[in-house]
Amino acid sequence: MNRKRLLALLTVSAMTASLMGCSSAADNTTGSESDATGSATDAVTETDTTSDGADAGEASELSYTALNLDDYTELTASIKFLHHKTDRQEDGTMDSMIAAFNEKFPNITVTTEAVTDYAEDALLRLSTGDWGDIMFIPAVDKTDLSTYFMPLDTLDNLSQELNFVDAWEYGGSCYGIPYMANAQGLLYNKSVFEQAGITELPTTPDEFVADLQLIKDNTDAIPLYTNYAAGWTMGAWDAYVGAVSNGDDTYVNQKLVHTAEPFSDPGDGTGAYNVYKILYDACANGLIEDDYTTTDWEGCKGMLNRGEIGTMVLGSWAYAQMQEAGDKPEDIGYMPFPITVNGTQYVSAGGDYNYAINVNSSDENKLASLVFVKWMVEESGWCFNEGGYTVVKGGENPEMYSAFEGCEVLSDQPALSGEETYLNDMNSESELSINAGGNDKVQRIVEAGATGSESFDDIMADWNQKWQDAQEELGIEVLY
Repeated sequence: MNRKRLLALLTVSAMTASLMGCSSAADNTTGSESDATGSATDAVTETDTTSDGADAGEASELSYTALNLDDYTELTASIKFLHHKTDRQEDGTMDSMIAAFNEKFPNITVTTEAVTDYAEDALLRLSTGDWGDIMFIPAVDKTDLSTYFMPLDTLDNLSQELNFVDAWEYGGSCYGIPYMANAQGLLYNKSVFEQAGITELPTTPDEFVADLQLIKDNTDAIPLYTNYAAGWTMGAWDAYVGAVSNGDDTYVNQKLVHTAEPFSDPGDGTGAYNVYKILYDACANGLIEDDYTTTDWEGCKGMLNRGEIGTMVLGSWAYAQMQEAGDKPEDIGYMPFPITVNGTQYVSAGGDYNYAINVNSSDENKLASLVFVKWMVEESGWCFNEGGYTVVKGGENPEMYSAFEGCEVLSDQPALSGEETYLNDMNSESELSINAGGNDKVQRIVEAGATGSESFDDIMADWNQKWQDAQEELGIEVLY
């Protein structure tokens, strides 16, 4: 199902829920009840006293920053958490965290469901209301946030204690909090680089492709593993089209929608054009796996650890998984993406998926969900253990980021007031879905590069035309 149809489904669902006056918030396993009165300004109403003597109605007066976890150790509820971390569901990590949570909150039962194709499936689940109490926010319009989620706190309050909380802010309220933050770089195997004769980390696309050739010539490792078959992994390339490739932290959320032909070559090795060209050139030069259609996401982790893969383009969230996948965690490295802008390399850091709480959940479940979210952010250690940039201000960062010394770290600035929906609108209309599950467009690059079916410039010209057509259809002014 394409993005236009998905967004149309969400719109119809919101209208239907409004006409009906109620909707089902979750399945029977969560203990959730529908709450037809839930809204952005009145998300929780009074209810009965909970078992610890705390009135669940107090949730209407609580916010994330005001919540004291120690006050709710006897709270009783059953909640459901929908997420995309299938690997952490399967390896027992999720169960271990919930067990640790239950040591402090023994009466809060947490059921989890991991979804593989989360970007699209989560949107469909939103349209039906069948998802539970807590989820990671998919690519919804900001104007629809209060339709689905309860506000967690004000931006002013949250930004005093947490990093990267403005991504899902609307009207001064924050509807999401990152479970971790990522820095956008590149995974590599240190031993493979040494065997290939690479003595310095590449800083430009040409240097990187040349290093991939050295890996092919001097080792048995796959120079660049595309992870084509997994699909969702392809979207990782979109993360570099902003500050990483042009040094501008206002580009993605403020300027991209107003930019004419954003996929054209600026001629200096920077910009979105040269991000995607790295992938095309690697495929065209035989610097990827022999058969890209048979890549294996779970299997590639051990392959990188063992030195069977030289590099993979993924966010820093993947670092810990690669270390855990074999006996040589010390060989896993993480480096800045190989683009230099006027002599400087830039690293983009920002929140990953954001926790959000169902506005239609029962009062008890909203309160229990807020307790769970705060514990996960501040006490679970999940962010650090996954190799994430700290979400909590003043928190500890893993050693893996040492390679970023000398780089400038930027965080994408939010959209301008009144333009919060523009990027989603453009993504939907153009069907390019930049940073919003646009995996198939990147798979197209792999297919074309490996088979020679299309030139890279033809693909970029097509994307530019789609972008221009979307601007015209939506009436978005071209300023750059």
